[in-house]
Amino acid sequence: MANEEKKTPLLDQLEEGRWPSFVKEIKKAAAKNKKAEALLGQLELSYREKKVHWKHGGIVGVKGYGGGVIGRYSDVPEQFPDAAEFHTIRVNQPAGWFYTTEALRKLCDIWEKYGSGLTNFHGSTGDAILLGTDTDKLQACFDELAEAGFDLGGSGSDLRTPSCCVGPARCEFACFDTLDVCHEITMEFQNELHRPMWPYKFKIKIAGCPNDCVASIARADLSVIGTWRDEIRVNQEEVKAYAEAGFDIQGMVVDKCPKKAVKYNAETREIVIDNESCTRCMHCINEMPRALRVGKEGGATLLIGAKAPIVKSAFMSWVIIPFMEMKPPYTELKDFIRTITDWWDENGKTRERIGETIYRLGMPKFLRDTGIKPVPQMVTAPRANPYYFWYPEEVK
Repeated sequence: MANEEKKTPLLDQLEEGRWPSFVKEIKKAAAKNKKAEALLGQLELSYREKKVHWKHGGIVGVKGYGGGVIGRYSDVPEQFPDAAEFHTIRVNQPAGWFYTTEALRKLCDIWEKYGSGLTNFHGSTGDAILLGTDTDKLQACFDELAEAGFDLGGSGSDLRTPSCCVGPARCEFACFDTLDVCHEITMEFQNELHRPMWPYKFKIKIAGCPNDCVASIARADLSVIGTWRDEIRVNQEEVKAYAEAGFDIQGMVVDKCPKKAVKYNAETREIVIDNESCTRCMHCINEMPRALRVGKEGGATLLIGAKAPIVKSAFMSWVIIPFMEMKPPYTELKDFIRTITDWWDENGKTRERIGETIYRLGMPKFLRDTGIKPVPQMVTAPRANPYYFWYPEEVK
């Protein structure tokens, strides 16, 4: 590439400002890797022409796997031959995204050997994303990754790599062991993870408490969100300590409770919570973590159907199982996943997420076919709109 052609005036503008720029990182990689250098040139061309120059040219993969590799090809290979093939490899991430530095060095060493050296930690699915390699290097790269202890994640119409929050490893709010659940589900559904067999993608995201730090309620076909079924634990001595420190308990906690379930006595400096009315929004616990804690009887609420716009508009997930215990070996959860995915596989259309299938056919049919018992918590908007309507023969 001539020196003149290496100039990237439009990309250079993206390095300006206060925030780190992806352009800066690509330039670092380009200094020692021709694929990264070619990527810079093609990106500059895309910005200049206001046109994407990537195309899908066929299915690529490695032996024994139907997913995990995403084929990407340049539509201007004559201008940037080193970027003619720029495939992505998804690597299954550890639960909670905990790595040792040794593991990260191994991963990066392998990728610099076979690919562009560019990574994306982490993609929206959760995997470690390795960006840019050639078709003839895929198998060798995968073999070396496998030998180092890594496996591929999901892509295509299969189970995408389950992901979870850090849970009990670092968070006192965790209502169950998210890391263990994520690992168990990943190991249980290896076939569904590596071999596309469904109408479209299926994502499982696991949050340890209603704060939902993995945003499962907006992104996961199956959201597993920690909750409790007993009462919020109150330490009245710590409540007094907050008051004595000048914290505005009435204004910051009581007045902002959406269900007015928190009462505060300013004279005795004590809090009383109406747990029957509590919606588990976590606001009071987040504001006063030393005084208020989640209940002791932890488990999870299961929600179904979140997605970004594809066939229908964006969906938030809705409650399907209000409470499920999360205890090893998680048989109830595994059976539930098989039940709903079997139904979806039988009823869903191509590129239709499970939430869209339920939306199209109706929640009553989904519940009747899967044997899931209707409950009052199944609503499209919490405590407002019943989503379930009874069949005439069921009304006595």
